[in-house]
Amino acid sequence: MFALLDKRRWRALAAALVLMWAPITAAFAMRVSPMVVEMSSRGSDAVSRIEVQNVNPSNLAFETRIYRMTFDDKGEIIEAPADDMFLVFPPQGVLPPGGRQVVRLQWVGPAEPSTSEAFYVSFNQLPVALEPTKTDTVSAQVQVVYHLKALVVVAPPGAKPNVEAAAVRPITFTPDPTQAGTQLPPGPGVEITLKNTGRRHAMMSAFGWRLEGTDTAGKPLRIDISTEELNRAVGTGYVPALGERTFRIPVVAAFGPGPIKLSFTE
Repeated sequence: MFALLDKRRWRALAAALVLMWAPITAAFAMRVSPMVVEMSSRGSDAVSRIEVQNVNPSNLAFETRIYRMTFDDKGEIIEAPADDMFLVFPPQGVLPPGGRQVVRLQWVGPAEPSTSEAFYVSFNQLPVALEPTKTDTVSAQVQVVYHLKALVVVAPPGAKPNVEAAAVRPITFTPDPTQAGTQLPPGPGVEITLKNTGRRHAMMSAFGWRLEGTDTAGKPLRIDISTEELNRAVGTGYVPALGERTFRIPVVAAFGPGPIKLSFTE
């Protein structure tokens, strides 16, 4: 079992992009920065800022919504509305082409929560009537509406994570066919369950992971998984406070049925 005790900087959660229907023309797009925000439940760090930028040559109307993020027993994300946990200003706006807007977040939840809590701040483009086309031809017209999510985690002051490898076993890894770039055949992999007994979340893809065991022929096998590989496979590797998550990761060679040791490297 291998514990992680100190607070670490963690990596950005990939933005969620959702294609929505609307019966008009041209597509809008926006950028949100940063995509990951750490906040404290009290003090100066109970306030943070996220910038929204309009990167297309048309006006961009947007609104914000906040959702609490939890996990079910299968590790799937559950979202529940949580707008009442933050003050957001401005909660909506319209940006001109190339325009920017700083959105201020202030935590108004408990000053001393028992553990850190995770939220998504969703920046939703609003469908608006666009300029009519300069043609007499009637054609099907589609508008692409973007929803970008920033991950916000609020932690009680002084709380720390304590992460251990609860279980590691070899598996046949099957790529998710719904994800781009995963048109690959099944191959060797590992299933790793990480348990966090600390009061603070952990982002485990900020570390390299080292796996040590034996291969299918009984010979010693060591595999190092880099932070870049982990970010592609598991995103931030988020493990909630007082919780656990199971990750399935492809590896370059198959482990045998014996024990597999997991350690974390800088």
